[in-house]
Amino acid sequence: KIPNHTVPRFKCLTCLQATGCLLRARNEAVIISGRKLARQIRLEARHEVEQWVASGNKRPHLSVVLVGDNPASHSYVLNKTKAAADVGISSETILKPTSITEEEMLDLISKLNNDDKVDGLLVQLPLPDHIDERTVCNAVIPDKDVDGFHVVNVGKMCLDQYSMLPATPWGVWEIIKRTGIPTLGKNVVVAGRSKNVGMPIAMLLHTDGRHERPGGDATVTISHRYTPKEQLKMHTKLADIVVAAAGIPNLITADMIKEGAAVIDVGINRVQDPVTGKAKLVGDVDFEGVRKKASYITPVPGGVGPMTVAMLMKNTIIAAKRMLKPAELQAVAM
Repeated sequence: KIPNHTVPRFKCLTCLQATGCLLRARNEAVIISGRKLARQIRLEARHEVEQWVASGNKRPHLSVVLVGDNPASHSYVLNKTKAAADVGISSETILKPTSITEEEMLDLISKLNNDDKVDGLLVQLPLPDHIDERTVCNAVIPDKDVDGFHVVNVGKMCLDQYSMLPATPWGVWEIIKRTGIPTLGKNVVVAGRSKNVGMPIAMLLHTDGRHERPGGDATVTISHRYTPKEQLKMHTKLADIVVAAAGIPNLITADMIKEGAAVIDVGINRVQDPVTGKAKLVGDVDFEGVRKKASYITPVPGGVGPMTVAMLMKNTIIAAKRMLKPAELQAVAM
């Protein structure tokens, strides 16, 4: 049986603050520590792996395909393999040159699909221009698709059925739930409509909370690159929750949100620090301005990013359990 994605909510703000996941300055937003929430989830994953292995099952295994020498991609993959080791998941990184052809890539994925040792399989994006990312993502069989990008997993998610949820949207959903931010009947704006981030976040937040894969029962507005700034502001001023996932620095400013809104910043942008002249990471939200007006806010870095990696580990465990034959699954359940 595939585990339910829901978790118990904390009963009150005090409970969350006691865990160290929230930091609050007087008259400012509660800063949600994605790092600390992710550590909690990884601890849950570690216990799940230990129980799984103790029951006589093989240790979950994650295979990561990395193409080229993009420093950011190498850093992301290293974070994933470190997290895997932390929770007890074995992993391997398969390095390929940028000269690899799409046909060679698909052959490699086919071999990994058919390898019983491999439970979870992901291809680190972006890929070189001559390789079609959608074709590659759909080549990974749905049961091993720990990124949740396969069309079958996306379709099941849209139908409120259990599936491999994309790690970043699932991470956003877990932040909202575990922080106790209410979604039922609330207005939400998701700035960004990418198929891997913005769209899935909107789906998770607006779908029926009574369905097989419970959603947030919120009223969701999605904006995109052609949404005029004034129109976006009109919607965000009404929003109880704003999720910024457009990849545009300072897209969301303090004058665009209402008092007490929760703001989740998914953006990752590398900009030059005007003071030091060095590169730094910022989100899509003017953090210093918005924190004075919001009720909750996630920082960049240290917000959604660590949650993405944590949810990837949870997906790998789900994949390992799916790889068992029905008779073996029944034995595990007993």
